[in-house]
Amino acid sequence: MIATTTSRGEVLQHLEPFLRENMGTFLKSVEDSWQPADYLPDPRLDTFYDEVKLLRERAQGLSYDLLAVLIGDTITEEALPNYEAWFHQLDDLGRDHNSGWGQWIRGWTAEENRHGDLLNRYLYLSGRVNMREFEVSTQYLIADGFDLGTAHDPYRAFVYTSYQETATNLSHRRVGQLARKVGDDGLSKICGMIAGDENRHARVYKTFVEKIFEVDPSEMMLAFEDMMRKKIVMPAHYMREMGIEMGKTFGHFTDAAQRLGVYTSQDYTDILETLIADWKVADVTGLTGPAEKARDYVMALPNRLRRVADRMSVPKLEYRFKWID
Repeated sequence: MIATTTSRGEVLQHLEPFLRENMGTFLKSVEDSWQPADYLPDPRLDTFYDEVKLLRERAQGLSYDLLAVLIGDTITEEALPNYEAWFHQLDDLGRDHNSGWGQWIRGWTAEENRHGDLLNRYLYLSGRVNMREFEVSTQYLIADGFDLGTAHDPYRAFVYTSYQETATNLSHRRVGQLARKVGDDGLSKICGMIAGDENRHARVYKTFVEKIFEVDPSEMMLAFEDMMRKKIVMPAHYMREMGIEMGKTFGHFTDAAQRLGVYTSQDYTDILETLIADWKVADVTGLTGPAEKARDYVMALPNRLRRVADRMSVPKLEYRFKWID
């Protein structure tokens, strides 16, 4: 543990050697990475049109809710420019191009960039999506930006990304499982590859928090509590369609996800319990008085959230998205 007066910047600098030493496991090399073209028909081949026809036939089996959730997930992935810009606004993180943190941010962004590319092309080829409406929503989401409640604090940002990447892994994995059930094995593989990236990224961000708990436990605990009091809001919270008020489209998107069981209020609590266990929050030592109270709040929160979730009903009303004709 280092002194309680240590700044965030000093802590991140302290972790820099660890980050550089493990970069090869945190990120995959470009040479070893999958690319969107690996999972889509190759336009250079004579079989291209036959493969596109098969893709379109299989995509017909996706239910309305499943297609809507897939589109919403894709819009979220396509808003990547916002996420990199957000990272560079954080204090002491990524501003030095040659630092380990700068390398991580660029590498993470490069890996994430493939997700939107792959899903976008799948939706285009499926023939089931109004691509212009989809593109309008993507542009809105990037232009509107977001406020994730982290301010300029990297500690809060790492809590957020640990949570969000875990949730994204769940969503993509379950969409893939549902796609397989209706015979779209190609989409199932696509979602599985993306989910694998998200799972690895979640582990990395959780490791960052774990390491910070070792050297700056009180400030890390206070940051964890603050993010949980605000509630983790997904990046697509401001998602909207043309002519629709900001936020309403996201509400309908999450309703569809709940009906399918792709991502539910129970999952939100499950992720919190996983983070508490992975970070060994109950065993953290050397906390200040306020940080002890913060831990008490975090430890009691899952039971409170479960009681609320148990009273929530699954939304029944289906919404007609402009993305789907």
